Amino acid sequence: MKKNKSKSKNRSLLERLDSGPVVCAEGFLFEIERRGYMASGEFVPMVSLEHPEALENLHRDFQHAGSDIVQAFTYNGHREKMRVIGKEKLLEPLNRAALKIAKKVANSPIGKESNLMAGNISNSNIWDVKDPKTHLEVEKMFSEMVGWAVDEGADMLIGETFYYAEEAYTALKVMKKTGLPSVITIAPMGENIMRDGVSIVDTCKELEQRGGDVVGMNCFRGPATMMPYIKEVRKILKCHVAALPITFRTTKEHPTFFNLPDNNGCTCPTPHKTPFPTALDPMQCNRYEIGKFAKEAYDLGINYIGVCCGASPMLIREVAEAVGLKVPASKYRENMSSHFLFGTHKRIAKHQKDYVDKA
Repeated sequence: MKKNKSKSKNRSLLERLDSGPVVCAEGFLFEIERRGYMASGEFVPMVSLEHPEALENLHRDFQHAGSDIVQAFTYNGHREKMRVIGKEKLLEPLNRAALKIAKKVANSPIGKESNLMAGNISNSNIWDVKDPKTHLEVEKMFSEMVGWAVDEGADMLIGETFYYAEEAYTALKVMKKTGLPSVITIAPMGENIMRDGVSIVDTCKELEQRGGDVVGMNCFRGPATMMPYIKEVRKILKCHVAALPITFRTTKEHPTFFNLPDNNGCTCPTPHKTPFPTALDPMQCNRYEIGKFAKEAYDLGINYIGVCCGASPMLIREVAEAVGLKVPASKYRENMSSHFLFGTHKRIAKHQKDYVDKA
């Protein structure tokens, strides 16, 4: 594994975390699909090759909203997924293109300090507890992607959305060989345990013991079903903790978004089994709920905070402001004082204000 040789004079991830909150925008999968540059379900980040300008624009929108980290969009961009869609020969070009775009944005910050560019690896979806051959295959997949990230000047590495504890341990092992700061986050499914039988808290404890610089949870769970576990993780771990929920109202009965039902009077359900992934809109958290989660996490001592699937620049701004940051997009936060019905400005017509309850 190649060692990082970066000579960046910017503060490292850990230096930033030690001094305050660090915001990380994830959720590229849903947002790029929503913008019309990815097939839902298939979820392969071909956008870095087919529409690089769209990916760069999203990175810049997240940067403007307060994300301190520019995470290369290589989620699902691994060898196995590329085999599934018959485009394995584009694996390295896709990864390098995504990394170069992220580095370009990170090196052209809005403020004085450059953002951190993060290489990214994630759940392989072929890890099989009963088949050691898959473990070797996954490790090879992780190693090549991490190698490309180092080549392209990553400042840090993120391993995310793991639902097998041993796969997360393998990802961390590969990342640690580079010497770069490593963030490792897990995404337990609806049984509230990792699929190889390890508890959520025990998995995080083991990841810390194995050298994770930042350990926590991301994806699959909304604020309501992530927070109880994040509280326990924060109590036990000594390292920095990460919390990046999805933006949907998951429940105790349905802890993840995979089987989250739509009980909001839907008149045209999806043609597939559940609202996931194309009809989750009615279960979307509002900005205040996301801000509340971020503030609660920060008050617990969690400094690495963000949003995963369902993220938008507006929600990233809400996270940043909830932890006390003023970001470029803060200029455009709501200002109801000038609204024609709900405004308080002296020029708002009285007959409009009087009509509010009938509007």
